[in-house]
Amino acid sequence: MKLQTQWITIEDQGLPMSAYQAKGERQSEGAPAILVIQEIWGPDEHIQDMANRYAEAGYLALAPDLYSKGGRPAALAFDRIEAVKRFFDTLPQQAWMDENLRQQYLNAYPDDEARDLKETYTMLFSRRDPDQMAKDLALWVDYLKSQGHDVASVGYCMGGALAFQLATLVPDLKGAVCNYGVAPDPQAMAHIQCPVKGFYGGEDHRITDQVPEVAKTMAALGKEYDYTIYPGAGHAFFNDTRASYAPDAARDTWAKTLAFFDEVFAKK
Repeated sequence: MKLQTQWITIEDQGLPMSAYQAKGERQSEGAPAILVIQEIWGPDEHIQDMANRYAEAGYLALAPDLYSKGGRPAALAFDRIEAVKRFFDTLPQQAWMDENLRQQYLNAYPDDEARDLKETYTMLFSRRDPDQMAKDLALWVDYLKSQGHDVASVGYCMGGALAFQLATLVPDLKGAVCNYGVAPDPQAMAHIQCPVKGFYGGEDHRITDQVPEVAKTMAALGKEYDYTIYPGAGHAFFNDTRASYAPDAARDTWAKTLAFFDEVFAKK
């Protein structure tokens, strides 16, 4: 299928925000829309590929750039983030959250390269404001609805958490898919009106170990939440550009995600 892809811009209080959009060339007006929510790395090649895949499945797909509001800082340029990804691929898992251990690996780089890497990953990890990001995503939902689309969300890692959180802010969201992201707090969960689907890696204990309690809380609140845990899979198992990719788990997740969207968009 031939796709039409482009970057589009909207404004919030005079500040521009951009998003990658993909749709089939012959897609009907008012087709259901999927909001594809980035990992911490932004709407990179993997997230754009995911938007294209949802477009090929018949949806309008929109992947907001959550770092674009008011202009992307130079430290968060796509090439700078790609360099950080390559650096983090050389680290043991425990170094991802241990600044002292990261610094030991960083010391092996030339001074200017190490400086750029540290500036970028520091901004990536410290810049996050999930509440504001969720509000910005809600503006993109409003934009899609203004164009005549029903909307569901799907996110990965940080984006998985935001897809879940977005459901607490948008009562008429058709559904939300959380891939290996943390859940909102129970008080926020009480506002969810749509079905939520979760996919998690069995080895991703920081996130997955919380899932049974999340399920209990959602059930106690009368909310629809269904999840799958894949034994042996780790964090980011769906990302086929990373060493963490687990094809069997990813294949099953993809099939179940498309079935979920078929179901929620069929509901009136």
